[in-house]
Amino acid sequence: MKIMHLSDLHLGKVLNGFSLMHDQKHILSQIVSLAENKKPDCIVIAGDIYDRSNPSAEAVALFDEFLNALADNNFPVMAISGNHDAPERIAYGNKIMRKSNIYLSPVYDGNIKPVILNDNFGEVCFWLLPFVNPTKVRKFFGESQINNYTDALRVAVNSMNTDINKRNILVAHQFVTGALRSESEYAGNLENVNAEVFEKFDYVALGHIHRPQNIGSQKIRYCGTPLKYSFSEANHDKSVTFVEISEKNSPLKIETEKLSPLFDMREIEGKFEEIMSSPRSDDYIRITLTDEEPILNVVDRLRTRFRNVMSISYSNIRTNSVIDIDRETSFSNNSPKELFADFYKLVDGNEISQEQSALVNSIIDEIWGYEI
Repeated sequence: MKIMHLSDLHLGKVLNGFSLMHDQKHILSQIVSLAENKKPDCIVIAGDIYDRSNPSAEAVALFDEFLNALADNNFPVMAISGNHDAPERIAYGNKIMRKSNIYLSPVYDGNIKPVILNDNFGEVCFWLLPFVNPTKVRKFFGESQINNYTDALRVAVNSMNTDINKRNILVAHQFVTGALRSESEYAGNLENVNAEVFEKFDYVALGHIHRPQNIGSQKIRYCGTPLKYSFSEANHDKSVTFVEISEKNSPLKIETEKLSPLFDMREIEGKFEEIMSSPRSDDYIRITLTDEEPILNVVDRLRTRFRNVMSISYSNIRTNSVIDIDRETSFSNNSPKELFADFYKLVDGNEISQEQSALVNSIIDEIWGYEI
C-alpha cells in the first residue's frame, strides 16, 4: 500500500502581514498533480489543516476545493485536527464525508476506531488520533496516572484495540522527543512524547514539526510543511512523503517528492547599495543591512526591487555593541533638541550629523513651536 503523507497545511496563514493564500493554492494544486501521477492508495493529513482555530472563509473554501480535487480522483483521505485546529470544526460532517472516502478525526472521546483499507496483503488499520494533551486524555481515563504528555499518549494508544498481527498505522500530531524544530511551530519543552509509546505501530505519520525527518527509525516520521512558514526554514527543502508498506514486518519504502513554491523564502545580508544592485525578485525576503548609517525610506526603496520584503534589520557596530548608560546622569536641564542629540549618541555611538539634526529640529519645531 502506498501512502501519501502530508501535514501542517496552515491554510489561511498570514506571515509578517503577508497573506499566503495564493502560495497555498499553488502548492495544493501541485500536491493534487503529484497524487494523480504517483497514484497513492490513500492520503493522510496529520493535523494543522488551518492556521487558526477559527479560520477565514477563504481558508475553509481552499480546503474544500482541495478535498474535492482528491475525491474526484477517488483517493481515500484521512485527516486529523492539530493544535492549531478546532477539533469540532474538523470533525463537522464526518459521517457524510465518509461516503466520499474522506475520513476526518472526531473530537477525542477516548474511543478511537480504525479506518480499514485493504491491499494484496490484507487489512491496513489507520488510527486517527487528533492532537491531545494530558487534560483531554485524563477526562476519559481518570483512573490512569497521567502526569505528562508521554503518559497521555501511552494511555490513548493503549486504549486502542489494535491487532498486532495486522498492519497498523497511526496518524498523530505531537512533539516526539528528539525532533528538530523550527521557529514557526509551537512546541514547549513539556510537550515531549517519548517515541517508545508508538512501538506497536508499523508506521506513525506525524504532524506538528515543520522539518521533514525520521525519529529513531523509518517508521516514525514527520513529513514537514509543504511551504516555508518562517525564515528559520529558509534553507529547508519542502516535499511530500510517500510511504510504501507491503506485508507485516517488511521494511518500509520511503520516498520524497520536492515541492516548488510560488515564491521562495530567502535571507539577504549586505550594504544597501549592493543589495539594490541585485536582480529583482518576488521571493519573500528578510534583509539585514550592514550599513553604519540608517537609510531613509528604506522599506519603500527596497520594495522597488523586492516587492515581498517581509523584514528589515541592521547588523553593524551600533546594533552589535552593548550600550552602557550612566543612570546617574541628569538631562533635566537640556532642551528637546539637546536631549535627542544625546539620545542618538547613546544609541548609535556617533554624533548626530548636521543633516539629521536639521531634520529632527524641524520636526521638534513643528511639534513644540519655534520658541524651543
